[in-house]
This record gives sequence, C-alpha cells and structure tokens, in this order.
Amino acid sequence: MKLLVILLFSGLITGCGGNSSRSLPSKLLLVSFDGFRADYLQNYEFPHLQNFIKEGVLVEHVKNVFITKTFPNHYSIVTGLYEESHGIVANSMYDVITKKHFSDFDDKDPFWWNEAVPIWVTNQLQENRSSAAAMWPGTDVPIHNTTPSYFMNYSSSVSFEERLNNITMWLMNSNPPVTFATLYWEEPDASGHKYGPEDKENMYRVLKEVDDLIGELVHKLKVLGLWENLNVIITSDHGMTQCSKDKLINLDLCIDRSSYTLVDLTPVAAVLPKINTTEVYNKLKVCNPHMNVYLKEDIPARFHYQHNDRIQPIILVADEGWTIVLNKSLPKCDHGYDNSLSSMHPFLAAHGPVFHKGYKHSTINSVDIYPMMCHILGLKPHPNNGTFGHTKCLLVDQWCINLPEAIGIVIGVLLVLTTLTCLIIIMQNRLSVPRPFSRLQLQEDDDDPLIE
Repeated sequence: MKLLVILLFSGLITGCGGNSSRSLPSKLLLVSFDGFRADYLQNYEFPHLQNFIKEGVLVEHVKNVFITKTFPNHYSIVTGLYEESHGIVANSMYDVITKKHFSDFDDKDPFWWNEAVPIWVTNQLQENRSSAAAMWPGTDVPIHNTTPSYFMNYSSSVSFEERLNNITMWLMNSNPPVTFATLYWEEPDASGHKYGPEDKENMYRVLKEVDDLIGELVHKLKVLGLWENLNVIITSDHGMTQCSKDKLINLDLCIDRSSYTLVDLTPVAAVLPKINTTEVYNKLKVCNPHMNVYLKEDIPARFHYQHNDRIQPIILVADEGWTIVLNKSLPKCDHGYDNSLSSMHPFLAAHGPVFHKGYKHSTINSVDIYPMMCHILGLKPHPNNGTFGHTKCLLVDQWCINLPEAIGIVIGVLLVLTTLTCLIIIMQNRLSVPRPFSRLQLQEDDDDPLIE
C-alpha cells in the first residue's frame, strides 16, 4: 500500500514538474504601462491584451508597495525590495545629510539608486549577455557604475513605436546577446490623472490606444520571429483613484507654512518640521479626519516604510479619493494611497516558453516579480523581500499545487486506496470460501457401527 502511494505521488510530481534545465539562457522583455489599474480589464475592452492573456498567464491583482507611486514601484519590481530597503521612497525626496533633492526632473544622481542592485545590472555583469532598456525609470543612471549596454535617455516625447523599434533591434542584433530588456510607456497614467478612471468616454479612448500598442508589440515580435522564444511580461506600477473637488485636505487651514517644509505632496505627504516636531505633529493630527498623521517611528509595519533616512519625520496619508492641498490648489485624480486598496493595484500578464498557457492566478506581490525574473534568466537574485513560491504556478518548469487542488488529490488518492482495499478484501474472501460438502470416506477397519 505504501508503495502504491509513493508511485502515485512520484508520477504526479514527474508530470507537473517538467525539466528546468535549459541549454541557452532565456530572453525576457519586461513592459510597463504606467497607471494601468487592475480592474480596467473588467471594465473596458482589450481584444489584443485578452488574446495575449489567452495564450499566456494572468495575475488579476498585483499588490504593490507603499507608497503607490511611479519611481518607487518601478524600482521595487526590478529589485524585489520594499521602498525602505531600495531607497527610492517617493517621487520627490530630500536627504538631510547631503542636502540633495530628488524629483521627476532631477533623478540622474546614482546616489539615490545605489542602495539596491536592479536586475538589469545583475544581468549586465554576467558573461556573454547584456541588458537593454527603453525609458524604464533608472535605466539611464549608472547604478553601481553600470548601465544597460543599450538604453535611451528618458524623454516623454519619444513615441512608443521608436522605443519598441529600438528594443526589438537590440534583442535581435546585439553581441553579446540582450537577454533582459525593459520597455516603459506613460499611459494610461497621464490620462488617468487628467480624466480619472470613472470617466468612461475618455478612458475608453485612452485604453483602446493602449490596447492597440499591445497589439503593435505582439505583431512586431511575430514579424521579427521573436514571439515564440521570447518571454514577455506586461505589468504596471500602480492604479488610479477618482478625484473630487469636495474631498480636499487644506494644510494651510491647520498649520503655518513657515513651520515645516513639504518634501512630497499628496496623497502621501512628507513633512520636514522646521520647529519642534511634536508641535507640528499635534497641529496636523487634528487637521482633517480623512488624513492619517504618523510620526516616522509609528508608521504601520505593514507599509514597510520606516527604516530609511529619506523617509521624513512626519508622514501624512490621505484616505482614498482625498487630496492634500495647499490653500486653494485644485485636485487631480491620483495614486499613492494605501497599497491595500484594490484601486491601487495593477495586473500582470505574461507569455512565452517559460509560462503556462491559459492560466489565471488571483494575486501576487510586486516584489515577487523579481525572484521570478531571476529564475527565468538563470540569475542568482540579490537579497530581496519577494517570494519565488508565490509565482511558481505561472511557470511550466515548476511543480505547483494550491490548497483546493491538494485537497482534491488527497481525496482522490484516498478513494483509489479505499477501492483497492475493498477489492483486495473481496478477493481474499472469495479465496477463503470452504469447498462444497463431500461424503465422508471411511477407512477399511472402521466399518463397525458407532451405536450398537
């Protein structure tokens, strides 16, 4: 019986495991459409993306890192680290020791990026392989004195077509070969800020354009003969929340501007007090019931947003849909809110020889993408906050089983064992049935009657 169980499970593992060894390193293209909220997939039509998903895998929700902004989350995807660990803690930062400032328009100083090692650097340093990038945040910065072999200096004016053309050219014609590449596009984030995710008419148009770009991407890869052998991940950094002029948190009504410096604004504001920190904190604490105010040491542990000098002494976190403003500033639809909110979550879709076909998964963490990519590329990952086990079900070379499947297999094995046991008992009973009655044979000297 024990042997039977072993054979059943070994057969199951063999069938599901596959062969993880590959003679040539896999190639991987990582694509980000900024601000692509997960539930856009349910609320709008994406014929090209849905075709991509049918032939690959879909993770319906990716839980990103706090704060849910562009620079921090793009760096978490490629390092597998929370923001407090990789150092890009916001889109706008200030370092009190060096007096340096970081912003969307001043992000080229390696000082800000060197607290982590992104995957393109790790891949670039391997023998006989190289990396390429088209506008992914940080790829035009010499991080640890290393840039991808091929990259484009960031400019929002460069078309998607030009970015794609460069990436495919590098994937095809480079020596050493490009095995890891990234491609970034600003939409639907830019339009999401302008219109909001609930503006059906405008967002329908914008998201159709995004879907057409995905169709263009797939078509280009097929024409160039890259489609069957290239692994492609399409994902995003964050979602988007609807704005409202009725949901404003005006700091000027609560505290004088001369008492603090605002390093980053809305919906997570970073406050550097100029006077006593406790005094500033106490004034902000009672400013608005739709804003949580934290001293740095009291920031909830679930945010993983505390242990870094670039995180300011006071952090303000607005409730979903609320905007932190100064005086009469106008609100804009935004992201950056609590990363537990589904409106902040992006999605992930993937296609290629390492991925299953037609498989859907409910959720992973954005930091889980990094160890998965390292596995695909055969790279040793740097220490990170991700869990490779969370993404195993997406990959054909990994044995993966979830709880319902495990319960089903156990029940199935028990039913098989019960059936076999019953059959064995029945067979044994049949063999042990006595022979039909036969006449007693008397010996020759035993012919006297028993009773006289």
